[in-house]
Amino acid sequence: MRYVVWGLLVALVVLHQSGIASDSNQLVFGFLPINLLFHAAISCAAGAAWFLAVKFAWPAGLDDEPVSDSDAASNGDAA
Repeated sequence: MRYVVWGLLVALVVLHQSGIASDSNQLVFGFLPINLLFHAAISCAAGAAWFLAVKFAWPAGLDDEPVSDSDAASNGDAA
């Protein structure tokens, strides 16, 4: 599933940079420019891809043991 998520992210980058509807003056539903609809769809798809990335491709064990501020300061990690 991790490769599917990466594939979705690459596809979103390619679609975002493609400029499919960049020079169209067409209106959708009679009031919405197609460029705005395209970018709204890309944004929704990016949110869905991020959800899938967190759900299926997030590394296990990153948040097993929380580090308190006193532990970080004693290890020299404090700012």
